[in-house]
Amino acid sequence: MTDSPHLQSELATLTTEAFRPELAGIDQLPTLDIARLMNGEDTGVPAAVAARLPEIAAAVDAVAARMERGGRLVYAGAGTAGRLGVLDASECPPTFNTAPGQVVGLIAGGPGALVNSVEGAEDSPDLARADLDALKLTPDDAVVGVSASGRTPYAIGAVEHARAAGALTVGLSCNANSALAAAAEHGIEVVVGPELLTGSTRLKAGTAQKLVLNMLSTITMIRLGKTYGNLMVDVRASNAKLRARSRRIVAQATGAPDADIERALTEADGEVKTAILIVLAGVDGATATRLLEESDGRLRTALRRAGA
Repeated sequence: MTDSPHLQSELATLTTEAFRPELAGIDQLPTLDIARLMNGEDTGVPAAVAARLPEIAAAVDAVAARMERGGRLVYAGAGTAGRLGVLDASECPPTFNTAPGQVVGLIAGGPGALVNSVEGAEDSPDLARADLDALKLTPDDAVVGVSASGRTPYAIGAVEHARAAGALTVGLSCNANSALAAAAEHGIEVVVGPELLTGSTRLKAGTAQKLVLNMLSTITMIRLGKTYGNLMVDVRASNAKLRARSRRIVAQATGAPDADIERALTEADGEVKTAILIVLAGVDGATATRLLEESDGRLRTALRRAGA
């Protein structure tokens, strides 16, 4: 407990930990009033994110450039921040058909920390270094440290270790002048202010981090050609809902009759991009596959190559 006085004084300086005396009687309010208060608090989050759009865009372009070279996108965080990173990473394979390990979420304490607190894990930069070493980090990779406070040793340790290895680094926090942002090449500080419940950063701070992570992964995938307009043409049809969505996407992209769509999807082995190319370019499945390979998976480029 020798670090307790120092930690107490450090936390006292953080906006995310600030006490709001005007809310001290919240537990005595009617439920609807508490809900209105929470809803009102949340309305300020998009504006805080909007203030950091230039930094977010710069980080996206840098991440996309690394991934173009075959690098990976790696999130590293503890607690809520770590869970949000794991969530975002886990959504990329079904949404964008990313390869296994192309987008990775690391949480302090490992997978068990997704559902249970792992004592002391967030305080260990050594643990972050070990987790990144297990991935065999390369200079083509991008590591995003995520921490509401901006002081979490695990997130800072991940960013510092990644930067020393030559990887791109991004530090996402919800406090100004954070150590995490300072440690990274790209600092993104979305300051949403004190929480409704003092220090409960799963609230506004968590919402802000989720919004930024949505942007980082989604816009990166758009830059990598994994969409066609606003259609998820790299969607992995792994269940009945996604198979139905695949048919809808091909229909929306081509306007073709149902019979032609089913024929193209069958010939494309369910690959949406390939099916769209078959229909719009009037080519067979093998040709469509070759055109996409020659175009680095970019549908618009493949269509130009086919003269469509």
